[in-house]
Amino acid sequence: MGISFDQALGIHEQALNFRAKRAEVLANNIANADTPNYKARDMDFSSVLASQAQKTSGGTFSLERTNANHIEADGFDESADSTLKYRVPSQPSMDQNTVDAQIENSNYAQNAVDFQASFTLLNNKFKGLVTALKGE
Repeated sequence: MGISFDQALGIHEQALNFRAKRAEVLANNIANADTPNYKARDMDFSSVLASQAQKTSGGTFSLERTNANHIEADGFDESADSTLKYRVPSQPSMDQNTVDAQIENSNYAQNAVDFQASFTLLNNKFKGLVTALKGE
């Protein structure tokens, strides 16, 4: 009987990927803190989790295109930006930049802690699989 990594790892793999993508978005916000007319963006974990749960409910699986020339599957949402939202500023600036450096740094630090937690959970899953394979 084979081991299905999708079932064994659960949502932890997707959570780790989400945290890595969110770190890129937040770092981009921080880098553009002084850029006029730049609009801060962020990702919502609960909406990503809900979409992943919907994709895997009922025993179905999601398809992923690895090349732009592949044929699109029915119901496939190609826009990766669908989870990327604009942040509403608490204090609008004169140059229309919506980045608040303190909020971005705080969100980045929280995301780093969440990434570490997801990584630890995924690492423990792998340790459990290795223990099961060794028969210890």
